[in-house]
Amino acid sequence: MRRHLPDHPCLALDLSGFGDRADDGYADVATMADELVTVIRREQLTACVLVGHSMGAKIVTLVAARAMAGERGLAGVLGVVLVAGSPPSPEPIAPDRRAEMIGWVADGAIGRAEAETFVAANTAARLPDAQREQAIADVERSSRAAWLGWLERGSREDWSPGATNITIPALIVAGARDGDLGAAAQRRLNLPHYENGSIRIVEGAAHLIPYEQPAALAALIAGHTRAVAAAALPDAFVRVLGSARVSHRTRAAMLARTRPLSAAASGWTAAQLATVAALIAQVLPHVGADDALARRVGAAVHGPGDGWRFADLPSDTEAWARGLATLDALTGGFAALSRRDQRDWLMQVDDRSAGIDGRADCLTAGQMALWFQDARAEIVRQWMATPAAMATIGYDGFAVGGDGERKQGYARTAADDIEHWQQAAEPGA
Repeated sequence: MRRHLPDHPCLALDLSGFGDRADDGYADVATMADELVTVIRREQLTACVLVGHSMGAKIVTLVAARAMAGERGLAGVLGVVLVAGSPPSPEPIAPDRRAEMIGWVADGAIGRAEAETFVAANTAARLPDAQREQAIADVERSSRAAWLGWLERGSREDWSPGATNITIPALIVAGARDGDLGAAAQRRLNLPHYENGSIRIVEGAAHLIPYEQPAALAALIAGHTRAVAAAALPDAFVRVLGSARVSHRTRAAMLARTRPLSAAASGWTAAQLATVAALIAQVLPHVGADDALARRVGAAVHGPGDGWRFADLPSDTEAWARGLATLDALTGGFAALSRRDQRDWLMQVDDRSAGIDGRADCLTAGQMALWFQDARAEIVRQWMATPAAMATIGYDGFAVGGDGERKQGYARTAADDIEHWQQAAEPGA
């Protein structure tokens, strides 16, 4: 796969009992997840996408759930790719096939004939000779203990209760002719665990997609990597965020702000969302018409509220609905205007000279000025709450107390007196 991803540094790992680690024997699911976490921490990966094939996908999902929960050292996990993935719940293997594969190692390690049978059963068509030989050799390199451990125990374990509502973006790849773990199974067993998940089907492939369609798979991985790259934060900032100076709860809350919200979660209609994005471009010109930030503003507006509002305005939710309606009614569609015309209208709003009297769904000129003042504050507040904004201005006030009894705080408080961890904190510092 590496040669198909020349622009993406790849770190390929063998699971315990397989490949170059065949002599290590069987490791249970929890141990394999711990091993992956150890590698991420050891390599200090500040921006990575985890890719897991078959049983490896189960491990990736468990680590993704831990990253979402704010576990130390995992702040750089931006996305996951599950390839013909085993789910966190028990894998659907037909009893007769499970028994057959267990029988292959009854007298020792897997032999050539059994490896050939496995490869043939898990490919849509006969592989070219070189790929076929490699696939067969890889199956033969499986240790008996690991082969049995997965089929008898690991594949049957149910980790689904701890792997729910994962917001890390996931690309779920299925072979068009995969019997047990094809598209239908992926939609039923893996997709529900990811709030930001999507499925892609690879034609001309069954279960062994990396051997069957490596170029197509690489293109999907590269595309997903590009899509999640926008959430990447500066390396030094990620090291601080991933360090022991930050609590699990704080880290989880901050990382959640780097991940996409659905349009439904914002509470806006499509028209309202477009108007709010246009407002953001006027209030924060360097940010532009940021749809993601508009959704976060909507989630805040339609949430429990901050307990404060202008006396002359209704509740936040109602004030925003009427303010956006008034803006569109005055301008004939605020989002469609040029930036200059949008600015001119907002200047009139701020001057208390633009509003609509006598309509229950709109705001008067005086109310519009108050609403616009509140809207500016909310937009800036939501932007400042994002890790990207904190990194931009060099804010590290979140890193003053981890999960221990003693909160680290700051040892130096003089102006421009920077502590070593503020620029290069290592995980565990």
